[in-house]
Amino acid sequence: MADPPPNVLELINAHVTGFDAAMGLRYVRATARELIAETSIGDQHLQPYGLVHGGVYAGMIEALCSTGAALSVMERGGSAVGLENTTSFLRAARGGVLRCVARPLHQGRSTQVWQAEVRDGEDRLLATGRVRLQVLERGQEAAGKVVALRRAAGEG
Repeated sequence: MADPPPNVLELINAHVTGFDAAMGLRYVRATARELIAETSIGDQHLQPYGLVHGGVYAGMIEALCSTGAALSVMERGGSAVGLENTTSFLRAARGGVLRCVARPLHQGRSTQVWQAEVRDGEDRLLATGRVRLQVLERGQEAAGKVVALRRAAGEG
């Protein structure tokens, strides 16, 4: 698979909405074989003990793996949705920056499997995960509607 167009980071970041926006995701690299995104830890990322909530790690892993799979099938009009997310929490964090790196393990016609790691600003491994995704062809539905990108803020 060829690398996405040079402006793909602008396009991805323009469509960070919903939960991904609430996490504060900023994509910093997007190629055919690797996606990288970061977020700065704020109070909204913490559970009652003051540690980063495990859902943030799982959410970052899901977002990057799903985005990577979607990019890989976008040229043919496809999209990708998560079927399974397995995330292991290895080390706690309380502040700083989280950096997630995702890479494909398997890219088939109907399913893909991606793996990801979340590290802190000192490059310590905090969480690992694997996401299995279903590839949807153009016009296919999920939850009763055709899967399509939601419009970013300010788009007509």
